[in-house]
Amino acid sequence: MVHVTFITPSGVATTLDGDVGQSVMDIGKRAGVENIIGECGGSAACATCHVHVDPAWIDLVGPPSDDEWDMLDFAHGKRADSRLSCQIRLRPALDGLIVHTPERQG
Repeated sequence: MVHVTFITPSGVATTLDGDVGQSVMDIGKRAGVENIIGECGGSAACATCHVHVDPAWIDLVGPPSDDEWDMLDFAHGKRADSRLSCQIRLRPALDGLIVHTPERQG
């Protein structure tokens, strides 16, 4: 199991467990985390699973691909720490990952 904490704009933190290989979007959407919508089902064809990776985790998560970065142009509040949560796959090194959900998607 890999633990991921989602923090909403209002400061509510929810820690969820996921399996290695699952996406951050999958576990957030399944649990009904605020603003994790995932309209495209995880194919990086929308920006409705946008998150901000906590600064402590940026290096371990890694940068988005060029295509992902371009898709993030459709996200509300795109920043250097923005990622599509569907593109972050859980692995043991990400145990304890913290992501922040935006005020709104799109």
